[in-house]
Amino acid sequence: MRRYALGLDLVDDPQLIAEYEAHHRSVWPEIKASIIGADVLVMDIYRFGNRLFMIMEVSDDFSFERKADMDLRNPKVQEWEQLMWKYQSAIPGAGSEGKWVLMEKIFDLNK
Repeated sequence: MRRYALGLDLVDDPQLIAEYEAHHRSVWPEIKASIIGADVLVMDIYRFGNRLFMIMEVSDDFSFERKADMDLRNPKVQEWEQLMWKYQSAIPGAGSEGKWVLMEKIFDLNK
């Protein structure tokens, strides 16, 4: 099992942030199924202000490339992503690669 941390910003608007959280309290079943189907074992999202932090624990079979390909071929995931983009703002430095950025691990208590 591997762990990844990713960051993303939300549009800095309290009403939009509240709507975003409401969507995530009732994530569509097809979205959950697509995440699980991509070998994601754990996915947690935390928020501070308009900054999001996601922790993903994945199986050894997981790859971001495979997940991206699966998502592109899934109309329901594309619909969800289009809806979420209303609330999201690419984190500074994200470039054109996508919204969520992979964060670099800089400390490990056990090492």
